[in-house]
Amino acid sequence: MDDSIKSVIDNATLKMDAAIEHLKSALLKIRAGKASPDMLDSVRVDYYGTPTPVAQVAKVSAMDARTITVTPWEKNMIPAIEKAIRDANLGFNPGSDGEMVRVPIPSLTEDRRKTLVKQAKAEGEDTKVSIRSTRKDANNSLKQLQKDGESEDAIKGAETQVQDLTNSYSKKVDDMLKEKEGQIMTI
Repeated sequence: MDDSIKSVIDNATLKMDAAIEHLKSALLKIRAGKASPDMLDSVRVDYYGTPTPVAQVAKVSAMDARTITVTPWEKNMIPAIEKAIRDANLGFNPGSDGEMVRVPIPSLTEDRRKTLVKQAKAEGEDTKVSIRSTRKDANNSLKQLQKDGESEDAIKGAETQVQDLTNSYSKKVDDMLKEKEGQIMTI
């Protein structure tokens, strides 16, 4: 295989891998009823006038399956952390004991579970769109290589490889979504 064709396929693989990694991180943020420090990744605390991720001003950990604890490095940050968690619109109601902020994770209602499944599916569809876009870019690059003198057979073989990559990554997305839906719908 020509180096330029291999480069196009390798680049497409890298971009599709990145799309899958993005989906993994997005699915981690969708809670499945079990406490996880990742649930607070989107929370930004007002740290002396600067919106700062909560993990940079405190230790975030899961105390048990139903509680996240946030232990700030500076005790005076407790009210700001509580306010940031409430304002993040995650459906959590934090409370503090003067030492740390405890965030009880409420049980999911059936409606909330369905909403979370829709959210996960939307993330999956965005990932599939990204994968198909990568396929389109790769195929356009291959067509350009053909115009630049690459053999038609080599290009057709490469396009088949790109389509096989697309199919395999789309299947990974479907498998990840199925697993996440199972986690969310399990009571």
